[in-house]
Amino acid sequence: MGIYMFKTDVLLKLLRWNYPTANDFGSEIIPMSAKEYNVQAYLFNGYWEDIGTIKSFFDANLALTDQPPNFHFFDPLKPIFTSPRFLPPTKIEKCRVKDSIVSHGCFLRECSVEHSIVGIRSRLEYGVELKDTMMMGADYYQTEAEIAASLADGRVPVGVGKDTKIMNCIIDKNARIGKNVIIANKENVQEAERPSEGFYIRSGITVVLKNSVIKDGTII
Repeated sequence: MGIYMFKTDVLLKLLRWNYPTANDFGSEIIPMSAKEYNVQAYLFNGYWEDIGTIKSFFDANLALTDQPPNFHFFDPLKPIFTSPRFLPPTKIEKCRVKDSIVSHGCFLRECSVEHSIVGIRSRLEYGVELKDTMMMGADYYQTEAEIAASLADGRVPVGVGKDTKIMNCIIDKNARIGKNVIIANKENVQEAERPSEGFYIRSGITVVLKNSVIKDGTII
C-alpha cells in the first residue's frame, strides 16, 4: 500500500526539475522533499505487507490460508469485491483440500491441495499433489478435445498433469506442467536462472514462468 498526496505544481516540479532521475516515491522523492517542503505522514495501524520481493509476495499470499489470517476477504462490515468474471463454480472430484483457497472455474480431479492458492481456471489432474504453492491459474480454457489432441501429440495441456508433485512454488498464468513432474527443490538451491527451461528460483522458491512448458518427467 502506498498512497501519496501532492499539490500538482509541487509534484511536477519534483519530477521534472528537482529529482528527474528518481525511481521511487517512498525511498527517494519523499525523503528528499522533506528537506524543503512540508511533508507529513499518516500512521496506519491496520493490515499492511510490503511485497517488493518474490519471497514476500509468496509469503503474503499464502498467509491468506492461515487460520485465522491476518487479513481475510470475508468481513461482512468491509466486504471485498473482485472483478466479475462470470465463471462457473469450481468442480472438485474426490480431492483432499486443506488450508487452501480455490478460485472460480477450476477442475480438480482426485488430487491433494494443502496450504496453497489455486487461481482461476486451474486444472489439476489425477494424483497431483500441491503443497505450499501459489498457482495463478489461466486466462482461457482448453476444450476436452484440445486436451486429448495435445496429449496424443505428446504436447502438454494448460494446467498440471497426472501424478505431478509440486511444493514451495509459484506457478504463473497459463503454465503447462506435464505428468510425473516433481518440483520440490530438494537441494535447496536459493537462486537459479533457467528461463529456457521455463523456470527460475528466487530465495529458494521455484517460479514457473508465464506460458512456459515443463515437460513430462521433469525434476526440479
